Amino acid sequence: MRVLICSANYAPELTGVGKYSGEMAEWLAAQGHEVRVVAAPPYYPAWRVAEAYRGRPFCRETLAGVQVWRAPLWVPSRPGGLARVLHLLSFGLTSAPLLLWWALRWRPHAVVCVAPFFTAAPGALLAARLAGAPAWLHVQDYEIDVAFSMGLLKGGWLRRGVAAAERFLFRRFDRVSSISQRMLDRAGDKGVAPERRVMFRNWVDVDAVRPLVGMSPYRRELGLADDDVVVLFSGTLGRKQGLHLVPEVARRLAGERRLQFVVCGDGPMKDELVRSAAGLPSVHFLPLQPLPRLGELLGLADIQLLTQDAAAEDLVLPSKLSGMLSSGRPVVATCAPGTEIARTVQHCGRVVPPDDPAALAEALRQLADDADARRRLGDAARRFAEQHLHGERVLQAWCAALVPLAHAG
Repeated sequence: MRVLICSANYAPELTGVGKYSGEMAEWLAAQGHEVRVVAAPPYYPAWRVAEAYRGRPFCRETLAGVQVWRAPLWVPSRPGGLARVLHLLSFGLTSAPLLLWWALRWRPHAVVCVAPFFTAAPGALLAARLAGAPAWLHVQDYEIDVAFSMGLLKGGWLRRGVAAAERFLFRRFDRVSSISQRMLDRAGDKGVAPERRVMFRNWVDVDAVRPLVGMSPYRRELGLADDDVVVLFSGTLGRKQGLHLVPEVARRLAGERRLQFVVCGDGPMKDELVRSAAGLPSVHFLPLQPLPRLGELLGLADIQLLTQDAAAEDLVLPSKLSGMLSSGRPVVATCAPGTEIARTVQHCGRVVPPDDPAALAEALRQLADDADARRRLGDAARRFAEQHLHGERVLQAWCAALVPLAHAG
């Protein structure tokens, strides 16, 4: 197959959508397919374009056998409200000419558009039609719904107009996939017929991220004792992650000397978090770590922490969850009962109400005092990852749906 992929976030970004889009394209190339990608320059999660890509609009490179064209975009220093809208629109405008060019010149057999950056969907859909190829929309994040739910965008007339445009576009893609059942159901709410919906979970390399034998070297690097109970949050430090809870919970548990919190990552909320945690010796910060050390990092945890803003529930499923589960550690998640996160975590960790620091502190205290429960729940997390999130199996199943669609087109 010749596959044209549009994904604003792409390798070498280490977290979130960029990581998965990069691995997806590279896996397709490794199977012998020809793959070309239209992406933005790396900027996430720091919200700064990487130094090597500055001043290079519309540059081209080859990564792991994949030709990648970079379309410039505007990256705001404070991504909220109107600034976020302009950010999304900028990539939609700059990516469209590249998509149309490759559609006419290269004639791909399939065009895959990855959301967020739903603003690129019109260009991807038109490119597919020009090439006579099927159009596949993969939804990692309902960014427009999240923006309205969190108050970043406001106005009933605006929401109705955007919802109508979304529905118009969703119904015209030949296939729409997403990473959880709740998110797939939401595609149905936007007009996608059941036969055009496909489950395409985020995956994990279960061989690279597995229960760590022995102590993680990060304990020595951070000066942590062997018997400290480490609560780890690793990922993007943004508003929808609900990270304001971490310093507050650390204060509530200040008397529990063995409990240590490690926050690893980057994002627009990092400076605020560091200020809020000032004077708390139990809170430690790490910058974003290289991918080869992911197993060691996740193995640092005795408890994995998954905080989430209630407004974003079931509009996103945090990509970090797959690695957490594969690490064989229990997960404590802040979410409402019945949500996709709750349904996943309830058998391998603890679920507490969102924005409830007292409940979160108590759940962490109980698990810190019960090594047997941590071991039992961690084993359940690992089994779930092996059964449902195995990278090779997930990608093979997706490709098995894409290939006949492309040939039929």
